[in-house]
Amino acid sequence: MALDTGTEALARLAEEHVDHRFKGLPPDAAGLTVAELAGQRRNLFTDGFSTPVLALSAERLEHNLALMETYAARHGLAFAPHGKTSMAPQLFHRQIERGAWGITLAVPHQVWVARAFGIRRIFLANELVDAAALRRLAAELDADPDFRFVCYVDSVRGVGLMDAALSAAGATRPVDVVVELAAGEGARTGVRTEAECAAVADAVAGSRTLRLAGVAGYEGEVPGADPEKVHAWLRRLVALTVEFDAAGRFAGLEEIVLSAGGSAWFDAVADVFAEVPGLSLPVLKLLRSGAYVSHDDGHYREVTPFNRVPAEGALQPAFRLWTQVVSRPAAEQAFANAGKRDAAYDLDLPFPQVVRPADGGPERPATGITVTGLSDQHAWLRTAPEAELEVGDWVGLGLSHPCTSFDKWQLIPVAEADGTVVDYIRTFF
Repeated sequence: MALDTGTEALARLAEEHVDHRFKGLPPDAAGLTVAELAGQRRNLFTDGFSTPVLALSAERLEHNLALMETYAARHGLAFAPHGKTSMAPQLFHRQIERGAWGITLAVPHQVWVARAFGIRRIFLANELVDAAALRRLAAELDADPDFRFVCYVDSVRGVGLMDAALSAAGATRPVDVVVELAAGEGARTGVRTEAECAAVADAVAGSRTLRLAGVAGYEGEVPGADPEKVHAWLRRLVALTVEFDAAGRFAGLEEIVLSAGGSAWFDAVADVFAEVPGLSLPVLKLLRSGAYVSHDDGHYREVTPFNRVPAEGALQPAFRLWTQVVSRPAAEQAFANAGKRDAAYDLDLPFPQVVRPADGGPERPATGITVTGLSDQHAWLRTAPEAELEVGDWVGLGLSHPCTSFDKWQLIPVAEADGTVVDYIRTFF
C-alpha cells in the first residue's frame, strides 16, 4: 500500500462528519465535517465545547515530536515509536515526518490500521501465531514490495506455527523476524536463555517462510529495574547479536536489526547501543519508545530518562482533561463530571492543575483540590478551605499514562495555548 494512499486516507478523516460518536464537541457542530470544524478555529473554553473534553496542547505535542527526533539522531538511533500509545494515524505520519523509521505495534488489528493509512514500515513487538492474521500479512507483503514488516519470535513452536500458516497461505515473501530475548526470569515474553535463543534461530533457519533479521527485547521488564541491571541486560542483548553474527546467522541480509527501548530507559539503550562493535553488516539500532508523544503528568513524568539526563532536554505533558463541577455537597467535597470513562486511572488518579471560574474570571491554579477517586462518570474531589471551588467551574486535570488516555477518546481537539482549536486527532482502538 503506497504512502499516497495513506495521505488520501488521512484526507478522508477530515471529511468525516461530526456527530454523536465524538465526546465533548460543540453540539451545534453536528453535521459539519472535521475539516469544517477545524477551519472555524473555535475556542475550547468559549465556543461551545462541553465537558468532559480531552485536549492536546498543540505547542507541547510539537515540542515532544521535535525533541525525540533530535534525541534519536544525536545518538545514532533509528526510531519506530510504539503506535499502541495513540493509535492515531495522524500522529503516526507526524512521527514519520519527524524522522521515524516506521511504527511499532502490538497486535494484528493495529497493523491493519497502520496499513490502511499507508505506513510502510512496521515492527510488531509480539510473536504472531494467528493463522488468519498471517494469511492477511502474507497477502499484504506479496501485494506491496515496499512494505517492510518485522516481528518477534520467542519459541520453536511459534516458529512452526508461523511457518505452517504462511506456507498454507502461499506466501512468496519471507517474513522478517527477530529473536526476542527475555528481560529475565519472571519477566514478560521472550526466550529465557541464550542457548534457547539459538534453538529458536535454528528453527527460523529451517523454515521456508521466515528470515532471521536480528535480535530484540524490552528492557522495561527487567525485574527490579535500575540503571545497573538494565545496562547489564542490554549488554546481553548486544552480545547475543554479536554471537549470532559470528555464527553467520545473518548472511544475505542488508542490515541487522537490533531493537529495544520503552519510555523509561531509552537513555540506557542509547548508552549500550553506542557500544555495538563492528559487525559483518550495518546495524539498524531501533528504538521503540512511544509514550513521549503526549508524555504525562504522572508515571512517565517521574520515570522519563530526561530526568537523568536533563542536558538532553525535557518532554512536556500535552494532555489536559477538562471537567466541570456539578455538585458541591460539603465544604470539603465536590464532584466533577469526568470519570473512568474519560480519564486514565490505571497508574495514578488525575491531578487537578487549574480552575477556570464559571463567571469567566481568570484561570488560576487548582490550589487545595485533590482527586480522591473516580466513578464511571464522576471525579471525587477533596477541597481544602483555600480551594474556592463553585458549581459550574471548569477544572483542568493532568493525566497519568498516555496509553490509557488516548483510548477513551475517538476525536481529540488539539488546542493552542489560548484555547484556539486548530486540529482534531482521530484514534482507532
